[in-house]
Amino acid sequence: MSKILEADINMLAKPFLKWAGGKGQLIDQIKERYPVELGGTITKYVEPFVGSGAVLFDILNSHDLTDVFIGDANIELINVYRAIKYYVEELIGELSCFENEYLPLNELKRKDYYYEKRKTFNDLSLGEEINIEKAALFIYLNKTCFNGLYRVNRKGLFNVPIGSYKKPKICDSSNLISVNKKLQKVVIYHGDYIESLNYIDKNTFVYLDPPYRPISKASSFTSYTSQSFTDQDQMSLAKYFQKIDSIGAYGLLSNSDPKNSDKEDEFFDDLYKKFKIDRVNAKRSINAKGNGRGIIKELLISNY
Repeated sequence: MSKILEADINMLAKPFLKWAGGKGQLIDQIKERYPVELGGTITKYVEPFVGSGAVLFDILNSHDLTDVFIGDANIELINVYRAIKYYVEELIGELSCFENEYLPLNELKRKDYYYEKRKTFNDLSLGEEINIEKAALFIYLNKTCFNGLYRVNRKGLFNVPIGSYKKPKICDSSNLISVNKKLQKVVIYHGDYIESLNYIDKNTFVYLDPPYRPISKASSFTSYTSQSFTDQDQMSLAKYFQKIDSIGAYGLLSNSDPKNSDKEDEFFDDLYKKFKIDRVNAKRSINAKGNGRGIIKELLISNY
């Protein structure tokens, strides 16, 4: 066995990215709402908007399931998951290189290095085949860019400026190895949430964490891909939720609460009126305006 992979196999996996809308802050409240049948009669887990995978890794750390399927519309993100699953040693090698080159630099040289890597990332094309270099660049940029944001312009080019972290952990090799081990039994697909219907039956728990409906202009962050997620998309997702309910699957969905800014806004209350809607406290963790951080309400919607 490679020395890199001689890690504690019992070490828990955790999200390897900072992500807008990441569920690290909300995980305890989500865990309280896992179906009691999870790991019993529920043998399958499906997450169509995997993002940074906070819920995925919590479930993989705590439940032994027969089948796990994760997907995302962001091909760049899916490429990273696949690279960790199949080529973690090579990925760690690339990231170690970036870390060793970047950390000793002064502020001015770090800037040059960052923008050079950002250009390389945008210049590399990506199909369905795994691109290890692009996966490593994705993680490097995530660890060093402003607020750990992932944002692209209309051409699909990553355009987030450099952040001001003094000593970012670019290569967390022990966690990447833990993630690699947890992903071995996970099917990773690229596509939108509709594709997940191929994997769902009555023994399935489906967690949905779509791009949130903005509650204000300052919080508007739906550009994970070059197409933003509109109210029409939210309505289509509600129909999908009804579909998985009709299949007999267990569905849990998180989203923003419009009532934070408009008490009269019944958008989600109307869309999901047949289902259970819980309003829970959450901390906003990524916001360009520092004064926008604080406790707000978010929605957790379930059909059980």
